[in-house]
Amino acid sequence: MLKQIKDNLFIKSTLILLFGGVLGKLVGFILRIIITRHLGTEGMGLLSLLSPTVSLLTVIATFSYPTSISKVISERSTTPKSIIISLIPLSLLMSLIIILIVVLFAPILSTYLLKNSTLYFPLICISITVPFISVSSIIKGYFWGRQNMFPYMMSNFIEQIARLILITLFINKFLQMGIIQTICFIILVNAIGEVISQLVMIYYFPKNSIKFDNLSINKNDVRKVMDISVPATSSKIIGSISYFLEPIILTNILLYVGYTKEYIIYEYGIINAYALSLLLMPQFFTQNMASSLVPELSKYYSQHNKDMCKKRIKQIVLFSSVIGGISTLIITIFPNFFLNILYHTNEGIDYIRLLSPFAILFYIEYPLINALQALGKSKSAMKCTIITSIVRLISIVIFSLLKFGMYSLVISIIINLVLSTYMYYKEIKNTLS
Repeated sequence: MLKQIKDNLFIKSTLILLFGGVLGKLVGFILRIIITRHLGTEGMGLLSLLSPTVSLLTVIATFSYPTSISKVISERSTTPKSIIISLIPLSLLMSLIIILIVVLFAPILSTYLLKNSTLYFPLICISITVPFISVSSIIKGYFWGRQNMFPYMMSNFIEQIARLILITLFINKFLQMGIIQTICFIILVNAIGEVISQLVMIYYFPKNSIKFDNLSINKNDVRKVMDISVPATSSKIIGSISYFLEPIILTNILLYVGYTKEYIIYEYGIINAYALSLLLMPQFFTQNMASSLVPELSKYYSQHNKDMCKKRIKQIVLFSSVIGGISTLIITIFPNFFLNILYHTNEGIDYIRLLSPFAILFYIEYPLINALQALGKSKSAMKCTIITSIVRLISIVIFSLLKFGMYSLVISIIINLVLSTYMYYKEIKNTLS
């Protein structure tokens, strides 16, 4: 039995990711507690308003490289080192363009859309992190494709440790300057963490795998990756644009119907920093398992082995459901305990109770999306994302105009979750039937 486990790359990769995920998440969890306690509800509200922008730029920066590169490598249609050498210059050029666009539009976004001019400099800082995130995602794709998850796990853990040390040492000094300066510092620490993560992963490259006397861009390799990345990223960008528009639409409509800016920032921070953060605490299990699913599923699907594809998807969904169900139940029964011990607050209990019956769908949705991409159904995933994103934004508009306050956001999240999970499941079922 032990020999079978050792010989099974899928199980080994998943176990490594789970173990590394536990370590990384533990450190990240401590880090989040430190940030939340220092910034307070107002500071976390401002940070939450920036989260959709971070999400959108991260999606563009990563460009689905980990998934697409791992898929191409697992199919053994090209050499891994050629892909890395070919993609890094392209990613850096895209990053430069993104930075220029953000610098140009940051005044409009902060002052007129988010209704808070103080967010200008944090937006600039977010753009600076883009090239670091982009390069890291390419290197991750290499190790995912080789189903060698240890370097990724180790780099993630060391990155989190570095972030924890830097923020613990300097956050009080920046708080003396102001909340906005502290938020800028927290964002830029992410860039430093990405650099450290890259150095750790590079250390684990096979010796002499990339020689600097033979650095040339292979257009064929770029095309193979882009054939997967473009539709996959298009789907994610649509979802991220929806998320990006969320605070803009919510803020402007709630201000229009009579709510104050202070109420919006405060309650938005409670939902994102306390309620959702607590409910989604163990979600890294799902994300890590889904990462190991992509090369495995791609390999079996290219071999027309639909039975193994179904088996792997069922395994991941089952594990994710169990983890999500148990954790959500415990958090729902003892919300006061967890909120107090982690964030020193009782805020967010009502939101947690409303979201908890649907929280398990968060854990199922991510593996289903990855499965669709691994099966070459990125365009189908994009179609589903377009529909669910439109429904989510329309829901926010309707319930905000009906003066549901911040519950407009919570209800739209639930509607989006139910609809998207069903659509992803239906598409996978049709593909493998």
